[in-house]
Amino acid sequence: MSSHEAVTDAAPQDTSGKRRWIALAIVMTAAFMDLVDATIVNIAIPSIERDLGASLGTIQWITAGYALAFAAGLITGGRLGDIYGRKRLFLLGTAGFTLASALCGFAVSSEMLVASRLLQGAAAAMMVPQVLSIIHVTFPAHERGKVFGMFGAIIGLGAVSGPLLGALLTQWNIAGLEWRPIFLINLPVGIAGLLLGRKFITESKAPKALRLDMVGVLLVTGALLMLIYPLTRGRELDWPLWGHLMMAGSLLVFGALVAYEKYKTKKDGSPLVELSLFRVKSFAAGIAVQLTFGVVLGIFFLVWTMYMQIGLGWTALRAGLTGVPFSIAVSVAAGLSVQKLVPRFGRKVLQAGALTMIAGVLLYLFEAGRYGTGIESWQMIPPLVVMGLGMGLIVAPLTDAVLSEVPQEHAGSASGLINTTGQMGNALGLGLVSVVFFGSIDDERLAKAPAEVGPAFTNAFQNSLGWAAGVLAVIFLVMFALPAKPKQHLEGGGEADPDADADADAMVVEKEPALTR
Repeated sequence: MSSHEAVTDAAPQDTSGKRRWIALAIVMTAAFMDLVDATIVNIAIPSIERDLGASLGTIQWITAGYALAFAAGLITGGRLGDIYGRKRLFLLGTAGFTLASALCGFAVSSEMLVASRLLQGAAAAMMVPQVLSIIHVTFPAHERGKVFGMFGAIIGLGAVSGPLLGALLTQWNIAGLEWRPIFLINLPVGIAGLLLGRKFITESKAPKALRLDMVGVLLVTGALLMLIYPLTRGRELDWPLWGHLMMAGSLLVFGALVAYEKYKTKKDGSPLVELSLFRVKSFAAGIAVQLTFGVVLGIFFLVWTMYMQIGLGWTALRAGLTGVPFSIAVSVAAGLSVQKLVPRFGRKVLQAGALTMIAGVLLYLFEAGRYGTGIESWQMIPPLVVMGLGMGLIVAPLTDAVLSEVPQEHAGSASGLINTTGQMGNALGLGLVSVVFFGSIDDERLAKAPAEVGPAFTNAFQNSLGWAAGVLAVIFLVMFALPAKPKQHLEGGGEADPDADADADAMVVEKEPALTR
């Protein structure tokens, strides 16, 4: 079949030969690029702050802006791929991501960098939803278990390599560019992805003609902006009245979105959000877990970086290397949870992950207080490994647990909502950094007494960890609403039931674990 011919989910393409594996390598590389870019930025933030003179609020927007644009566009990006073709949207998103990376790398001001990050997040929202859809129509149902396992390994590799690669590129200061290579490294990868993707990826569309719900898109985007923007800028502007009104107004806009989506469903059956999914108890609970877990990750990764590099005065390389045991622990636990633990113990694995993360967070809080600014990298390893193991037990199996009771015809819409909610939680957590971290720091006092920066950042870090532990405790309780045991899936490489294949090919199942951005 020619790469320019379109197939639908109801009629999968011929998946024989090497072509599908080349296509898999292309889309996985794009997903890896997105994941690395998300984690690589945190480690370079102190360098960006020094070079561009960025304020604390601007620093938040460099990370939160990407997460917000990504969250706001994910559902829309997935729907556009269904309508106009996933290969087309993948290539368009990759081109936009590559261009935005160049703009980030050559940014001459903090304002230009924030705008470029927003563009980068919007482009990622077009690119990322197509990855798993393309995998779905490229591989038969009985092989997808193996392929999604490989995808999980790529995610783990991205988590491990992102901070370390960011640290190395920043520390090496290539050609005097300081932090800029963390974005410029995307250019050759993106260009290669465009050239190879055009040749090897086969076009596919949804089996039924869909329409884009533009009113839904505007309401989702508006509600998110009204919530996150004043939360991020509030502390800088001394919490003005308009900020509180905007945040309260965002709830009204979310309410208007629900009302409109109900109307849209009755009118033409093409809503942006499939509201009937929330009647499934496990799905509604999973969305709550995804949102709150995103908040925890959004808070932790940003404050952790600033604590090590600004509070403790460590180099980017030392901070990056300190994080390696955490990333390895996440990757190991993620692999074990999906392959060995969840099939046997079900929901208890995710709950054990939440409790393990709480233990790691509390241990870190204790050590940060005990050792103060004299804490060493090796002393951070125990709490980081415990936290990483807990996170790995949650992130990998969560999507399957949430989707397990969702009707097949709504699986694609459900997974899009899961990813969007995770990114929305991430953006919300990054916005909350103003409250839980910067809210504990007296800027005027630090300006007069620079020697107090370390103790002030240590206290703020401890305060943030306390919040994270509290949110994780809520996550543990909400997990009781998840299914006790997952449904049985075909193992990769086994004999498949043709009827099961036909049923599976009638929809697109996106199984991307939520990651911080």
